[in-house]
Amino acid sequence: MPRAFVLINVESGSEDEVLKELKKIEGVEESYFSYGVYDLITKIKADTMEHLKDLVTHKIRALSKVRSTLTLIMMEE
Repeated sequence: MPRAFVLINVESGSEDEVLKELKKIEGVEESYFSYGVYDLITKIKADTMEHLKDLVTHKIRALSKVRSTLTLIMMEE
């Protein structure tokens, strides 16, 4: 199963709101606040790479307060 970490920047002050929305998305395993360059870190999994791409592109990036993402695909566990 493909897995990835998604580093997320959100609109200032919307961290709690976006974190709650992330946790509702099927395929999201974990989500955390982060201090530094990125506001949130999310671990996701999917059945296929195509599904993983769809999860990032059409679910996570589509959240209204998300400004940008950086996806790190895990090659081995």
